Amino acid sequence: MEAEIKPIKSDNEIRIKRNEDILKLKIIDENGNDTGNYLEFDLEDIELPTRYQELIDEDKKNRAELNAQFIIIDKKQDHKGKKLLSYKEEAKIKAAQEFYKKQIKVYNMFLGENGVEKLLNGRKLSWNTLNEIDEIINTIILPKLEINANNIKKKIKKKYSNKRDDVIE
Repeated sequence: MEAEIKPIKSDNEIRIKRNEDILKLKIIDENGNDTGNYLEFDLEDIELPTRYQELIDEDKKNRAELNAQFIIIDKKQDHKGKKLLSYKEEAKIKAAQEFYKKQIKVYNMFLGENGVEKLLNGRKLSWNTLNEIDEIINTIILPKLEINANNIKKKIKKKYSNKRDDVIE
């Protein structure tokens, strides 16, 4: 984030220039009504790419863990469950529910506090929720991050390039 520091009224006060690279996404419900919620990303936040990479890493880890649990469940002997479902079906649903809890934490780490809840807008989790969030991240947020990542690289290069003519690089 670029900051412009200027004295205001006295030597004890400074003014920080507001960052112009804020991506603010308004959340609209299925009927096109404004929910009053939004997701906000500071595109110059130096930790944003790291949080995105962490999202990818944790997502892969959680999916591999879920797959491993399903394989273990499939190898067990099936029998009648506690209610309508079989033992294997109950175990798979329980594993999937645990997976969803982990994924929501991962998505909130990237989207911001209660990001998933804002996107759900009062709806309950469904089997499609994670796919919807993946689509939002991949089609709306990532293109903006990639554009700005190139701008940040240019700014870093410009700021830290060697400006002296008498130095051999």
